Amino acid sequence: MEAVPVAIIGAGPGDVELITVKGRRLLDEADCIVYAGSLVNRRILDGCKADIYDSQGMNLGEIVDTLSTAWQSGKKVVRLHTGDPSIFGAIKEQMQALDTLGIPYHVVPGVSSAFGAAASLNAEFTLPEISQTVIITRQEGRTPVPELEKLHLLASHQTTMVIFLSVSMIETVVRELGKGGYPIDTPVVVVEKATWADETILVGTLESIASQVREADIRKTALICVGKVFADTELEAVSKLYDRSFSHGTRQASEK
Repeated sequence: MEAVPVAIIGAGPGDVELITVKGRRLLDEADCIVYAGSLVNRRILDGCKADIYDSQGMNLGEIVDTLSTAWQSGKKVVRLHTGDPSIFGAIKEQMQALDTLGIPYHVVPGVSSAFGAAASLNAEFTLPEISQTVIITRQEGRTPVPELEKLHLLASHQTTMVIFLSVSMIETVVRELGKGGYPIDTPVVVVEKATWADETILVGTLESIASQVREADIRKTALICVGKVFADTELEAVSKLYDRSFSHGTRQASEK
């Protein structure tokens, strides 16, 4: 019988229903689950029959050892990450370690907290003639970023930005965004624990958001969303997709 690959699953942003049907099934079938305990909503594991390990106090070697030991004993193994594991998920290093051990795996995508935040804000990251690009990044801290990805350089594009892992450095973020050219009245929204029951949303501007974050004592597990798409104003332009005067592959233009 062919061994079942380790499943690397995105748990979604926090709401326990925001996991794929495939991810939910694999969790329910698993014999061993190693989950990112500081970020994943523990309730998503309710009812699971698996042996469950919290990785927040484990290093890479310990995580891989737990996965490999369970897999080699014939168990169905899940590595459960928050959001979508492809964004700041640190999964590449785990996959390389599994490759070295000859252990097969596959990735099941999840809902990123970026998109959970957009849903909570009833926001669209890409609006006609306002922003057609989304930059997902982080402020440099103890973990460096490539030279061309310094925040002020990315900010020079004046597009929608979703900044992860940086709310504890909010003053630096604000300074870098301003250095990149964002005006002080640029809308900025901070979403803490997007889609969780205790989600917090702060709506401000580049000028005001740092003081709001300090007052709310938000220090982690929050996204900084930046750009004109977050302004509460009427659209001056609408999508061509549903414009009656615009033809495309499945609809002809109409004058009526």
